[in-house]
Amino acid sequence: MAMKRWRQRILASTRGRVLALLRRGPRTVAELAEELRLTPNAVRAHLSALERDGLVEQQGVRRGIGKPAHIYELSAEAESFFPGAYSPVLAGTFGLLRERLGAEGLEEFVRTVGHRAGAGARNGRRDLREKAGVAVEVLNELGAAAELREEGGQLEIRGRGCPLADVVRQYPQTCALAEGLIEEIVGVPVAEHCDRGDRPNCSFLVGAGAGAKAGAG
Repeated sequence: MAMKRWRQRILASTRGRVLALLRRGPRTVAELAEELRLTPNAVRAHLSALERDGLVEQQGVRRGIGKPAHIYELSAEAESFFPGAYSPVLAGTFGLLRERLGAEGLEEFVRTVGHRAGAGARNGRRDLREKAGVAVEVLNELGAAAELREEGGQLEIRGRGCPLADVVRQYPQTCALAEGLIEEIVGVPVAEHCDRGDRPNCSFLVGAGAGAKAGAG
């Protein structure tokens, strides 16, 4: 309980806001300073403290006009700061379901759960991009760090720091939960192409190009 209160205090602090921004993707000092409305020196002080605690890492530099800028991102250990107490229970449930239904049965089950969860978020909007935006909002409310991207007319929902990372590593079928949820909200085919490596990240193609399901490993 004391550890939980300590974690909550950290997340509510400025350093917690830094962690939350980095959970959405790597950033430079200047980018963090702009989003947090702090001076670059103040941001550097917070980053130095977070690096000492093993929560933030420097990952290369971004080159452009002027001096190259260091890029910062979350360490794998930092994910433990974000809510995830449900993971052991969910993993146990999925394990039992896979024993009884098999891998394909488990995937179909969690996709159905996703569809039912997404039904409550459907709305009258007709524009696909707007619907995808609603799906992003729902995912973020559930603890994801998702954003909508578009490239060459292809909509993609991408997320960093999967809130179900611990479960996904054991049961890749878990991704079908979000896939079904998004599909129900947008009303068109959705295909997951998630990275299920040591630090899972989400990727869902929406609409065009998503007809052929292809779960990336």
